[in-house]
Amino acid sequence: MSSLITSNVAALAATATDTTTPTASGLPSPQAILLDFGGVIFETSKYPDGRDRLAAFYANLLADINIDYTVGRLRESIDAGLSALKSWKNASSRTLTPRELTHREVITEFMMSDLPAGLREFLGSHAHELVKQQNFLISDHHLRPGIPELIAACARRKIPLGIVSNAHSGASHRQILADHGLDHAFSVQVYSDEVGIRKPHPQMLTLAANALDVELGACWYVGDTQDRDVVAGRRAGVGAVVLTRCHHTDTPPFAVRDRADVILDTPSGLVNLLAQATQQTPAPPEPAGDKPPRFALLIDHGGVISHSQDDPEAQAEFVDELADLMRPVDGVNDPHQLAANILANATAGHRHGKRERQERGDHSEVTPATFWGTYGAKHQKPAVAALLRCEAPRLMAHWGQAKSRRIMRSGVDELMAWCTEQGYPVVVVTNTVSGAAVRAQLQKHGLAQYVTAVVASDEIGLRKPHPAIVQAALDIADADLHHTYFLGDKPQTDGLGAQACGIGQRVLVRGGSTAESALQAALDQSVATHIVDTPRDLLPIMQQAAAHHRTLS
Repeated sequence: MSSLITSNVAALAATATDTTTPTASGLPSPQAILLDFGGVIFETSKYPDGRDRLAAFYANLLADINIDYTVGRLRESIDAGLSALKSWKNASSRTLTPRELTHREVITEFMMSDLPAGLREFLGSHAHELVKQQNFLISDHHLRPGIPELIAACARRKIPLGIVSNAHSGASHRQILADHGLDHAFSVQVYSDEVGIRKPHPQMLTLAANALDVELGACWYVGDTQDRDVVAGRRAGVGAVVLTRCHHTDTPPFAVRDRADVILDTPSGLVNLLAQATQQTPAPPEPAGDKPPRFALLIDHGGVISHSQDDPEAQAEFVDELADLMRPVDGVNDPHQLAANILANATAGHRHGKRERQERGDHSEVTPATFWGTYGAKHQKPAVAALLRCEAPRLMAHWGQAKSRRIMRSGVDELMAWCTEQGYPVVVVTNTVSGAAVRAQLQKHGLAQYVTAVVASDEIGLRKPHPAIVQAALDIADADLHHTYFLGDKPQTDGLGAQACGIGQRVLVRGGSTAESALQAALDQSVATHIVDTPRDLLPIMQQAAAHHRTLS
């Protein structure tokens, strides 16, 4: 797999040739064209004294409150901040859905993070203007060749234009457009600081297309970077991605697999590209053929794979371990009693916190730091709280295994074994304080060999019924929704989570913590599609469905 997704940056540069006709018939004619700002509409050149001018702007602000900071000292912070911002931008473009920094974060967390708190916060209170002036004072902006001609050509063809740009200050970009008489040339402008996300987040392009009331597949997107623009275009599903070369087009910060449809040396080639575009009728979808559907089993852990029983002996051993951790803390007279109090506070706080989150519809999972460092450390001295927070992940993994003894439910092994024999993935989807403990328990039961993956709430940060945790399991299974079976025992978590993701077969098993009346109500309300007595009872249902589709094929 790694050989398919790894490429060489040098090779990327070598293959980035100027191309105006990617196919014999040209690109499909666009219903809208979306453009990046820097590197496409404008190119920048750095003022030799730009950073000093920005430092002087900072110094003047500080002088207004009688603080004398030299331009040289502020220039040091600016240099460090800009370097750190560049690294942050490059790292962000590797993530799936990056967010944008707020103006205040740009100033207080990057540009001036090494100043004393009071000065840093003062400058943070002027963040909007500081970030705007940063764009003006450091760089000059020149309209790139071919842009006026493109605007005129699109106006003649009634093709709307939009801007989709990563920007710390969209306000400065809007001002630059106005200064060049272009503020009315674009029907929509989407800037990352104004919408809170940044490319390659595909929603940046979706917002622009929605505002223009066109389908993304009917849009061209013109950018200048591989890691942000090309990737964003591919993730969003635009009709075509075009690059106009700028100084960083052929030197992405890391290898990028996605490729543009066309790479131009300057935007001047866009008018010719538009003239060569053809009115293409979308090809009809290929017939599904006789490929059999892919089945999958998504299964809850507690109450479904196994029942739990209190394990006083293991719990006592855990308290001993916790007491040993507390012994070096100065002033602790009875470490064992302290450990017992910590555990009692942690479990009580967790129950109360979970109940409160459920009442307000918050499906986030408690973190180990909160479980031990906040709930467990309640009323404890700072040294105890700090020690608990430092050891929280390790303590959580141990407590996850010690709090109860697990008894495997009848037929689970047969069900999982059959799925594995048929080539059907089995993904455990569990609300738990410790995914590590769940994996250890599956290993003890001899079930790990059948399990494709465990998706645990403590690791993903969300609990069922939030659809994200179920969707993660679906992505792993890569199965047909109608032929995916979710086996759980709680309508309000398992049933609703599966339903929210469109899983076709939502099966609830008796014998868990849910009353029969609640199970029946879930069936009556279509939250569940089946109710079974034991996990084994799902086996003939899946076998019959698989046999039926083999017969049809």
